Amino acid sequence: MGDTIFAIASPPGRGGIGIVRVSGPETKSIALQLLGEIPRPRHAKFAGFRDEHGDLIDSGIALFFEAPASYTGEDVLELHGHGSPVALQRLSECLARTTARIANPGEFTQRAFLNNKLDLAQAEAVADLIASSSEESARAAVRSLSGAFSKAVRALDQATLQIRVFVESAIDFAEEEIDFLSDQEQLQRLRTIVSDLKTLIERSSQGMVMQLGIELTIAGEPNVGKSSLLNALLEQNRAIVTPIAGTTRDTVEGEIVLDGLPVKLTDTAGIRQSADPVEAIGVARAQDAIEKAHGVLWVIDDTASLKQIPTDVQSERTILVRNKCDLSGLPPGTVAERDYRISALTEQGIDLLREGIKRLAGFSGGEDAFAGRPRHLDALRRAQTSLHIAEKEMQAGQGELVAENLRHVHACLGEIVGFTTTDDLLGEIFSTFCIGK
Repeated sequence: MGDTIFAIASPPGRGGIGIVRVSGPETKSIALQLLGEIPRPRHAKFAGFRDEHGDLIDSGIALFFEAPASYTGEDVLELHGHGSPVALQRLSECLARTTARIANPGEFTQRAFLNNKLDLAQAEAVADLIASSSEESARAAVRSLSGAFSKAVRALDQATLQIRVFVESAIDFAEEEIDFLSDQEQLQRLRTIVSDLKTLIERSSQGMVMQLGIELTIAGEPNVGKSSLLNALLEQNRAIVTPIAGTTRDTVEGEIVLDGLPVKLTDTAGIRQSADPVEAIGVARAQDAIEKAHGVLWVIDDTASLKQIPTDVQSERTILVRNKCDLSGLPPGTVAERDYRISALTEQGIDLLREGIKRLAGFSGGEDAFAGRPRHLDALRRAQTSLHIAEKEMQAGQGELVAENLRHVHACLGEIVGFTTTDDLLGEIFSTFCIGK
């Protein structure tokens, strides 16, 4: 925190504008060296960017933010020059010869958190917004970045605190004749918290699914229409389709977004015994893709007799796709749970299959979702378990156990927004950020 840091904050490659960001206690002296002056805070200043010898590196807009009114809470200088990789590299090399050092991944945002400019959930939402792959996931990240998710967590924390104060007071006055723990109003307040937490978990779960997406492998025997299905779902001719069995020798990938849910699709070689060494490699890769995927679209020929899905594929993560109903004459649609009849050629039944994919992912829409992360969901579910126990213990009049479980709820909620953190946790979170953010 005592160091002054810098980094290129714009994406790699050429562009109209390239940005270098500086933050820390030596920012003003660095501004004097590069610009010959300290720009007026929060006002754009056109200037030349010069090295220690006075040679011009680039020219552009300089923006200075004086602490604490900055993103990091420290003095910050942003240099908006031309988006030339060479110019940006020269400017970085010049900064490296000053008292500043190159920033670690996520270090600017980490400093914003440590200086109380953002809580931990908001800081994570910065990375989630950058990584958003759909409009819906971007909206969820913005909700969390604006503090809506943190506000909901804090509201639960405060409501829990009020009941905890009541319960611990009841413990302190245990000799009194009044039975505080039999107060039905407090029990109802606890049940309201349980209900509100359940809603928060649902909203966070949808956001996490939108952020992480789902990976599906399209698999089955040769010539059942796997590549045609990939093309139908992608709505483009990505994979080669022929009536010759074994056309697909390697995996073919594509990505789609279903109402905000990112889906990565992998078409694979037909699974069968083959003496062809190239095809055998393709089959091995197909089996590997099945093992690694979140789910499997197992495709069969609807005109042939139904064959058993291999036991190593059968699971709740498998969707059976009966393809070629345009040839079988059977009606397209839902046959059973995770079982659909379609025609990849005519696209009959494809919309129902898309809905089935969303259900497989546990996705029901993200209109009011938050950018949840696995660690958020873990903490919320642990808090939920403790609340359920506290509810039962309150009904049993076990005040000490109620208080202990409510204390655990506080600890879990505090993990989310950063009231209770460890250096290891912070290191893990911010290491996933890009350098310069």
